[in-house]
Amino acid sequence: MPHRLGRLRLAALNIDGVLLNDTFSPVIHAFVTGRGGAYTADTERAVFSQPQHIAGRNMAAAVPQELSGEEALAAYFEEREARLAEHPVAVLDGAIDLVRRLRGLGLRTVCYGGLPAPHFDRFLGEWAELFDGPRYVCTNDFRPGIHEITTGIFGLEHGEALFVDDVAKVAETARALDVPFIGHPSEFEHSFQRQLMHEAGVRYVVDSLEAIDEPLVRAIDAEALRGTVWSGVPAGTSLRATA
Repeated sequence: MPHRLGRLRLAALNIDGVLLNDTFSPVIHAFVTGRGGAYTADTERAVFSQPQHIAGRNMAAAVPQELSGEEALAAYFEEREARLAEHPVAVLDGAIDLVRRLRGLGLRTVCYGGLPAPHFDRFLGEWAELFDGPRYVCTNDFRPGIHEITTGIFGLEHGEALFVDDVAKVAETARALDVPFIGHPSEFEHSFQRQLMHEAGVRYVVDSLEAIDEPLVRAIDAEALRGTVWSGVPAGTSLRATA
């Protein structure tokens, strides 16, 4: 695939919340509030983009009930399956066009997330040929997985990969590693991710996948080439929010 950009070589796209709809936030919110807990930004920090055993332990700690992490995790997945019967997993509008658009700019593309590979196969397997390398990377054992995907799997430098994710914790890691990042926070009414991305200093936050267009990618690529992706931006500053 010919390079059409100056610095970027890879686009890594989170599966749930970027390519697929957010089916996690509503269930976690219901799990916590339904058991008498307070759903806060700290709750999301403690649970989102964590290995499952840590997420389960933190969900248990968020409610005033005697639950082990294993019990909380089992209850969560049971409740998620029940909700999916009425609110099924779906490919987001513009998701496949986004992957094609990124590939058209010469980028390799990969999908990643915390669930095992059959989750990708079931909902995105029809378009598997649009993804490179392993196509999908399960990051449950090394979340959020930015370093591992970029350097270990694709053999690239941190500044050569663009990550698109719906969770601010991933953005914080991207900032620490100086990795280009676009935020696509959940539209769930109780979500704190947009606020947390703002606090983390995420410069590019989009409300739709169509907003991740060629001019935006080229602007980020130019910053990556200069080494200014995150530099000089204090936490709590977003330079661009696109609809």
